[in-house]
Amino acid sequence: MSLMEAVKLALLQIRVQKLKSFFTLLGVTIGVMFLITVVSIVEGMSRYMEEDFVGKLMGINTFELRRFPNINIGHTTEATWRAWTRRPFIRDYDVHPIVDDLPAGTRWAIENMGNNVPIESGYGQQRKLNLHAIDGDYFAIKKMNLASGRTFAPQELQGGSLELIIGDEVARFFFPNVDPVGHELKVGNIRYRIIGVAEKQGSIFGFSLDKFVIVPLHSPARRLTQRPGVVRTLMIQGASIDAMNEAMEQVRSTMRARHKLRPSQPDDFDMSTSQTALQFWEKIKSTMQVAGAALPAIGLVVGAMVIMNIVLVAVAERTREIGIRKALGARRRDIMRQFLMESVTLSTIGAAFGVALGIMLAFIISHVSPLPAAVAPWSIVVGVSVGAGVGVLAGIYPASRASRLDPISAIRQE
Repeated sequence: MSLMEAVKLALLQIRVQKLKSFFTLLGVTIGVMFLITVVSIVEGMSRYMEEDFVGKLMGINTFELRRFPNINIGHTTEATWRAWTRRPFIRDYDVHPIVDDLPAGTRWAIENMGNNVPIESGYGQQRKLNLHAIDGDYFAIKKMNLASGRTFAPQELQGGSLELIIGDEVARFFFPNVDPVGHELKVGNIRYRIIGVAEKQGSIFGFSLDKFVIVPLHSPARRLTQRPGVVRTLMIQGASIDAMNEAMEQVRSTMRARHKLRPSQPDDFDMSTSQTALQFWEKIKSTMQVAGAALPAIGLVVGAMVIMNIVLVAVAERTREIGIRKALGARRRDIMRQFLMESVTLSTIGAAFGVALGIMLAFIISHVSPLPAAVAPWSIVVGVSVGAGVGVLAGIYPASRASRLDPISAIRQE
């Protein structure tokens, strides 16, 4: 019996025994469905973290100089935290000695940030927003474009003018039916004039990135972000990865000299790149992949047991048919191939349904929740291959048992 004949016979049996085939498919379908769903969610989150999350927070080819790490998800000991709090602050007078020695073509920006700062309109409306006090090439590094208005002029940044730029959500909240440019908002009881509205930035895991106002670093609102003279973050962007690495070494050398650190002493400041920020995600990703494989594995084991039982029942029901085929010249391997192909065909069809349902479920979850989804092509191949593998493992014993039946005894079977 050729392979195609075995497949056709298996499909015929599936069509004849629809209900039995449906319950046989169910276990594999559920297992593969959850496998595809979990992989799609993890893959979507991974792409989101690498392309959007870190990109929006830090910028491309950018590193941040800070007192201690900005992103720190995981276990930090009390001793480590105490050591961080003893580090010296980065101050205004540290900035120009650092940036003046940077390679040509390197951008820099300062960002101080205060969370949940009350911002008021002239009509008594108030909302707590993120306040950013900035200097340098902030908008270029962040790749933040404006929907209307303009950015700060260099003179406005240096002089700390009473002007601000707002996020899309802030514009819609305070000025739903008018252009905000030219209107005023109160920050720390001081009126600031709106000169620009940023383009919509979107969200990260359901948290809006458009709830912000941006003011010049040297304006009075700076006191709402950090203590006087303190720089929270100095962002430095190279024209390439190599340029960024060169700038990092230059900044490290300058900071160690300013803090009078001996060669044996560790850095008392932090420099983080996007790869540094993604290290915590890689740990979470591996944990999610292992944990996410457990549920599909249970479904596939159940599916394999169901398929084995169904094929064993089929062997018992078709004993007479097996005897007649063997009496007509069918070889042992023909019988074994027939039942093995029935098992594999069942599980492969179940896996195909599971792949389709898994993709649908992943995108439904991404639409009704903040979790992103991205179907990895390799996961489809793995899903179908796993389904076929389950069929092989589940069908070997029943097929072998069918092939060993004595033809005369099988023909007598009623």
